[in-house]
Amino acid sequence: MPIALNKLLATALNAFVPLLLVAQAVFFPASAKAEAYLQCVPYARELSGVQIYGNAHTWWKQAKGRYARGDSPAIGAVLSLKSHGNMRLGHVAVVSEIIDDRNILLSHANWSPINGRRGQIERDVAAVDVSRHNDWSRVKIWYAPIRALGKTAYPVNGFIYPENIQRRGQAKRHWTSAKPVNKSRPPNRNLFTRNFTVELQRAAARENSSEIAEDERQADLIGELLDRVGS
Repeated sequence: MPIALNKLLATALNAFVPLLLVAQAVFFPASAKAEAYLQCVPYARELSGVQIYGNAHTWWKQAKGRYARGDSPAIGAVLSLKSHGNMRLGHVAVVSEIIDDRNILLSHANWSPINGRRGQIERDVAAVDVSRHNDWSRVKIWYAPIRALGKTAYPVNGFIYPENIQRRGQAKRHWTSAKPVNKSRPPNRNLFTRNFTVELQRAAARENSSEIAEDERQADLIGELLDRVGS
């Protein structure tokens, strides 16, 4: 084949490939959304305002001296789970409601696989204190595939209180101020995700903010890759 013809074909191919990519993005956007995957760390940071980075199991230690910590839930506080079993990187979730002294609701990401996929958001799911002394040192959390509390009792570091909670004094709130139990309401009021794409975009925007140091972004990305390998 003549050299001139080869160059002509190569030029045409180089011009055609970008058009194919644009067409794929326009006509097949669902494939990109299907791969959307959100870790617990950026979602908890976005929801609570607690500006800690890196793997979830490091949050408790990093919070020392920066945020108040304790063993009592407060709305907006971050529940910090220790590394346990296959959950090597730990987990963080945000308290969305207090039911009574042993029952709270959480909002978090990348816990239950929903429709066969991990990395999704769940809001207002049940978490129960199963510790012997009612000190929130061990919890069971709602697991979507079985539509009930999971069988594993996870060890807890404690609760990390955002600055706005500290200012309002909620971090030291006693249980007498918690809401009464409503037995007529199911423990999980909102099992599946809502507005997942919006939440993912908001978290991604914060991740890409110029205020976030590059090494902190890399710490979250490394944690995500390790978690994917572990799963």
